[in-house]
Amino acid sequence: MSNVLVLKSSILGDYSQSNALIDHLIASWETKTSSVIERDLAANPLPVLDGEIAGGLRGGDNLTARQKETLALSDQLIEEVIASDTLVIAAPMYNFTIPTQLKNWFDLIARAGVTFSYTETGPVGLLTDKKVIVVTTRGGIHKDGATDLMVPYLKTILGFVGLTDVEFVYGEALAMGDEFATKAIADAKSELEQLTA
Repeated sequence: MSNVLVLKSSILGDYSQSNALIDHLIASWETKTSSVIERDLAANPLPVLDGEIAGGLRGGDNLTARQKETLALSDQLIEEVIASDTLVIAAPMYNFTIPTQLKNWFDLIARAGVTFSYTETGPVGLLTDKKVIVVTTRGGIHKDGATDLMVPYLKTILGFVGLTDVEFVYGEALAMGDEFATKAIADAKSELEQLTA
């Protein structure tokens, strides 16, 4: 895990439980990493995918200034993934799904011919041989239930670009009282420590 890419997506800043768990994890890795690239997607939001940007991500001539700028940003985001051995993604649950800020990142890195390719047998992801740790925090309890739409989505989109070695760490019941929240955070920290021992 010498090169680590960290993606934070909470809109809560210093009050974010997912950010706090990620910070705890990274601090414990201080002697195990060569480099850590951290992107706070809420503090520094990425462009929202629209028709102009979608067209620009395909490249070509006659791109607008905005398309050129977004294509260069997309290339940079993808290079950060390629250079990393481990990705750590903070994914709090908002209205049963991932934050818009994290979805914007996926929209900019999922590029045909760059991070995946279409074959006769279906799409093949090109970002391989990397470990992904997803820390997901929720106010209620959703793990393995019908309301957990996030985990299937994240497994699908990560796998689509070749990231199939994925571990999920849950911090749930964070809005269900101090006792539940304290235990959930302690359990999540313990699981993170086991994953990275």
